Amino acid sequence: MHLAYPAVLAALLFSVGLYGVLARRNAILVLMSVELMLNAVNLNLVAFDVWLRDTLHAGQALTLFTIAIAAAEIGIGLAIVLMVYRNRGTSDVDRLRDTKEPDQAQAPTAGDDKAEATA
Repeated sequence: MHLAYPAVLAALLFSVGLYGVLARRNAILVLMSVELMLNAVNLNLVAFDVWLRDTLHAGQALTLFTIAIAAAEIGIGLAIVLMVYRNRGTSDVDRLRDTKEPDQAQAPTAGDDKAEATA
């Protein structure tokens, strides 16, 4: 098997993932695009490991490491996205640039004149 086939497929996967990261606004779609990019890297690692006939199978070992990192990344990333969605009501990345909490009505303090007027 030629090395060009998996290399071209990996380049296409990486390009689609890169487009998804740069063009999408939904945080879950951005996470899926990052996973596509990591899978393209995994495909290249395994293809080059087979092509070089490495006796230590370093490409496959790195692929397993990358899969473990990707699983941890998607678990933590999805938990963060769900908490942001619960707090803000949106997972739009453009609206999440500001990290401060939305303004809420502040409770009047005991020494305030307005607090005495409303009591």
